[in-house]
Amino acid sequence: MTAPHIQAAIQKKMAEIQTPFYLYDQGTIQAQATRLKEHLPGFEFLYSIKTNSFLPVVKTVLGCGFGLDAASLREVQAGVDCGLSRRDILYSAPGKTERDIRGSMDHAILIADSLHELALINRIAGERGICAEIGIRINPDFTMDSDHGAPGKFGIDEAQLFSCNLAQLTHIRPVGIHVHARSQELNAQVLRRYYANMFALAERCVQKLGMEMQFINLGGGLGVAYSTEQDSDLDTALLGQQSAALLQELRAKLGENTRVIIETGRYVVCTAGTYATQVVDIKESYGNKYVLVQNTLNGFIRPSLARLIAGYLPEGAAAKANEPLFTKMDAFDFALLTDEEQTEQVSIVGNLCTGADSMAANIRLPRAKIGDILTISKAGSYAYVLSPVQFSSQPVPGQFLLTTDGRMEECSCAAR
Repeated sequence: MTAPHIQAAIQKKMAEIQTPFYLYDQGTIQAQATRLKEHLPGFEFLYSIKTNSFLPVVKTVLGCGFGLDAASLREVQAGVDCGLSRRDILYSAPGKTERDIRGSMDHAILIADSLHELALINRIAGERGICAEIGIRINPDFTMDSDHGAPGKFGIDEAQLFSCNLAQLTHIRPVGIHVHARSQELNAQVLRRYYANMFALAERCVQKLGMEMQFINLGGGLGVAYSTEQDSDLDTALLGQQSAALLQELRAKLGENTRVIIETGRYVVCTAGTYATQVVDIKESYGNKYVLVQNTLNGFIRPSLARLIAGYLPEGAAAKANEPLFTKMDAFDFALLTDEEQTEQVSIVGNLCTGADSMAANIRLPRAKIGDILTISKAGSYAYVLSPVQFSSQPVPGQFLLTTDGRMEECSCAAR
């Protein structure tokens, strides 16, 4: 159910612009950030800007004391524009180019993703006559579910890293490690076990590579309960309680100033976002009722992707998550802002010239009429940034931040 203050703000804004938009609730963002800081003392947090780069949202999260997880040179620049220091911007992505490295070296802690990147950063630092402190992304000999590693495109295999001669790279100094094992984990016990494995990996890096371990970036993994019927919220309080002893033991071994960092991924912004669109037509076909709205997959693509995946599944089969494009079926709540009490079974489709713009099939909603506003929940992360807003040259959805004092903040572009 959409909160009353969100409903009122959506109705007011839709009356003004009459085109689809995203509304982000600042109070929810701040509450999620506060929960993490209170439940997980001793950890630092980075905002994964790729999840939502709308500048008022970015500034809200950074205003809670978070640093930035950047995955491109432009995201590094966004952090610089927001006043972050090099210490608080960690740049981790595979396939960084020489331009990326040169442009970010002074502004972010570079996380080398391959042996080639280690050599490239070393060469560029040598040309500049400096010794660059960097991190290394590792593909460890464990996963969140197993005590054995798995092949993947991210990071340097643990065995490869331990067998290479870092001493010959005289213009870099590795001072931290980074691993990202999985997104969207809701089990605190799984995350706690992963943290223990990460701390053991950090100790191996110190012992075998002689690293001065200034930081351990645990990556993301903090999940959001998309389905209230099937999922339970991640118990961050329990995670903090169970991780406290691990942190104490780690810092006793590696030093009190060792930074332990979590990338927040979608956690602080997902539930803060609502997508609002308008009913433009209603029709029946062979006994099925269709409610047509503006900007479906070209406004908020994730519900349409779920419908596309459902069409390819054998009957009774479960779909495997593929983040950030797809989490699970029935991940989003649809609501009509109406006083109508009578309900009916409908499918929600769009105004594009493709049958793929279906957002929901055979769901129950109040009886719709043309002009009604449809809202979709959990639209604060991986929503606008993933959607092909240029498709069919439809109006591009707006983005607004509803501040805690009731103002609407907007921006002409996403964070640069």
